[in-house]
Amino acid sequence: MSTRRIAFKNARLIDPASGLDVKGGLLVENGRIADLGPRLFNDAEAGDPEIVDCRGLVLAPGLIDCRVFTGEPGSEHRETLASASEAAAAGGVTTIVTMPNTDPVIDEPSLVDFIKRRAAATAKVRVAPAAALTRKLAGEIMTEIGLLKEAGAVAFTDGDRTVANARVMRRALAYAATFDSLVIGHAEDPDLTLDAAINESEFATRLGLPGAPALAEAIIVERDIRLVELTGARYHFGQISTRAALDAIAAAKSNGLPITCGVSAHHLALNELDVGAYYTFRKVKPPLRSEADRGAMVEGVASGIIDVIVSSHEPQGADTKRQTFAAAAFGAVGLETLLPVALSLYHDGRAALPHVLAGLTAKPARLFGLAGGTLAVGAPADLLLLDPDEPFVVDEKDLHSRSRNTAFEGRKFQGRAQRTYVGGECVFSRG
Repeated sequence: MSTRRIAFKNARLIDPASGLDVKGGLLVENGRIADLGPRLFNDAEAGDPEIVDCRGLVLAPGLIDCRVFTGEPGSEHRETLASASEAAAAGGVTTIVTMPNTDPVIDEPSLVDFIKRRAAATAKVRVAPAAALTRKLAGEIMTEIGLLKEAGAVAFTDGDRTVANARVMRRALAYAATFDSLVIGHAEDPDLTLDAAINESEFATRLGLPGAPALAEAIIVERDIRLVELTGARYHFGQISTRAALDAIAAAKSNGLPITCGVSAHHLALNELDVGAYYTFRKVKPPLRSEADRGAMVEGVASGIIDVIVSSHEPQGADTKRQTFAAAAFGAVGLETLLPVALSLYHDGRAALPHVLAGLTAKPARLFGLAGGTLAVGAPADLLLLDPDEPFVVDEKDLHSRSRNTAFEGRKFQGRAQRTYVGGECVFSRG
């Protein structure tokens, strides 16, 4: 945390948490926001503080990415907490919620403590660890949710694995409810998606690849909605990809159930045809869906039914991606393309800029009980200086992740982070 005083002037201040959208300035003292407003530092130099002239760019809360896979511990060759934080900072992300799918699995309080200590020592951004919902991610025995929460786990999930046993899931939800803990579910029926590599469709048949039906997602969504109805637990679908799932969640929300959901950036921007001629960097889980389903995801963000947008950042090495499509590993890196993809909804006129930013700041902060995500006085000075209109082309050589398996190589975007601050400290500056 920086102890310097920093004055940001000539900024467009956007704070989705409070609805603020004005031209003005912001003052940081001792790593926290001390003051902000439309007349602050606009007419005169501030004197004592360090001055940052924002030149009319957007100053917003730093982004919170609540679905990030790393390789530490166990697979540091794919990604470490340090390298993930470099990529996050370059993408304007100031907090990452890490998934427990590591080796060993984060299913013990000591391992949660390890992640926190390791992040404090090596990471540029804040790291909020999620712990496993079941031991070893096996879906058979639930973890000690109370002890894990006490150790610092912000949520409980088996990451990209579905708890197939409904009885185990019911017990885990009931137990989590006693601690008011958030459970994150993965919606894919493992039997219907066994050995699947792509979305089930005519296109999959033409490629000769086994497909995962959209129904596999809806079945688990419907099941877990019923279990939430039974237990009263707070439940978040980590990412959805189909209209059927979206409609089911919309109905559950209208009935007052404590259910939220997210969508990954690649499911907002890509469809099954983008797999092209077996492009393994676009092999993700769940698979890229039909154009109709992709459009439904955009509608879900615009309407607010989908609460958060995530990168679903999952680094994979060349040895696991440079294989036949059926044999290649799932996953794509996404920390540095999360913001540009989300901004495409703003540029397409589907959603206002504050609405898009809300799904990346205020909403995930509220969902996970994090201190950031706002420009409120007293809040941590986790800030994003954003040029929403700067054009650029994604080049894997420019990425900061240890792995370069981006689904957006060569894609043209508008808008990206210019500077990123964590606790008042500049952790990334473009150029």
